[in-house]
Amino acid sequence: MDVLSAARRVVEEDPVCDACLGRQFADRSFGLTNAERGRALRIAVALEDDEDFEEPDEECWVCEGFTDEFEAYAERVADALSGIDFETYQVGTRTPPLVEENEALLRELSELPEDAGERFKSEFNREVGKRVGRLTGTEVDFERPDVLALLNLERGDVDVQINPAFVFGRYRKLERDIPQTKWPCRECGGSGKQLAEGGGEEPCDYCGGSGYLYDESVEQLTAPPVLDAMDGEEAIFHGAGREDVDALMLGTGRPFVIEVKEPRRRTPDAAALEREINEFAGGAVEVEDLRLATHEMVERVKELDASKVYRAQVEFDEPVEEADLAAAIEELDGATVEQFTPNRVDHRRASRTRVREVYDVDGRLEDPTHAEVDIHGAGGLYIKELVSGDEGRTEPSLAGALGVGAEVTALDVVAVEGEDEAFDRPEYLLE
Repeated sequence: MDVLSAARRVVEEDPVCDACLGRQFADRSFGLTNAERGRALRIAVALEDDEDFEEPDEECWVCEGFTDEFEAYAERVADALSGIDFETYQVGTRTPPLVEENEALLRELSELPEDAGERFKSEFNREVGKRVGRLTGTEVDFERPDVLALLNLERGDVDVQINPAFVFGRYRKLERDIPQTKWPCRECGGSGKQLAEGGGEEPCDYCGGSGYLYDESVEQLTAPPVLDAMDGEEAIFHGAGREDVDALMLGTGRPFVIEVKEPRRRTPDAAALEREINEFAGGAVEVEDLRLATHEMVERVKELDASKVYRAQVEFDEPVEEADLAAAIEELDGATVEQFTPNRVDHRRASRTRVREVYDVDGRLEDPTHAEVDIHGAGGLYIKELVSGDEGRTEPSLAGALGVGAEVTALDVVAVEGEDEAFDRPEYLLE
């Protein structure tokens, strides 16, 4: 394509502003704005045709004057982001349909290819974006910005989208009968209400009107201080697996991420926040190793296939000899276990047989009918059923190996092992 001849055809469709002229040839040179490129082409056409150089004296019919408003929109974005803590941003533009039609018509009248140059939306995003960076002292991020400013040129306003912020840590659960996340009442569906005999509604008898089966959860004991510190709209708890409601989580704790929606503050003091959470939880839950994180950590935590080390207090139906317990433990040590979905969770999980590995087992009698058993097993291994056999649904089992009924009376998770190395990599954790 003869650029000068093509530029002449565009100029002939005046009034066309320098930016709209230069945008049609944006793929032909670099290092210039479209306005600079357009002005250079307009001058070149005037020199080639031996004519006086003239600036357009009317509003551009292609962009309808919008390319004169880059600075104004950048200031609107900066105002809209005032009071929001962010380090990265992106700008998006909703182009008026008439401008898109005008741009297509200009290419047609000027005999330019449909894919020539650059689209109006791209230029507007870039030019406003550059100015936003200068006004706010922040950097553009096209993949995962802290904030996204959406320019609606028809309305002349700016919508701001604040992307979530994330906090990573590990928690220990030091009291039993606390679920990891909120557990809605199955009778009222979480509403806290039931139909009264005479009509209307009354508090649910099953949950006492709270809407939850348990008054507290790890989520409820950790998320509120994070939500408050980040001044967000909602906090969502993501754990690397979960322990039974009646099990303690000890040792180095279980990895978790708290995701905060629409945070107005993204960089709270992690050490101070850790102290606030532990004070708020009142000893029922403790967190440690709290750090700011990126969104990739949510999937890392949710997908973590970690092995667990458990300590189980076991009660036998009949007295057991030390030698018999040792033989049973030897049978389970390193065993491959088949577990059909346990009776206790069959109502909420698909019925199927799962195969899991027992890596290591150790145990000791406390008296003839009580033992303490340590089990290191693959993620997803049902420990209570490994002990009891679950009416034959788990094979092999401690009860089966002993020929004596066995039940876990207390269960503690003492280690979560095999953690993803990404938990300590700087691209996922922000110091």
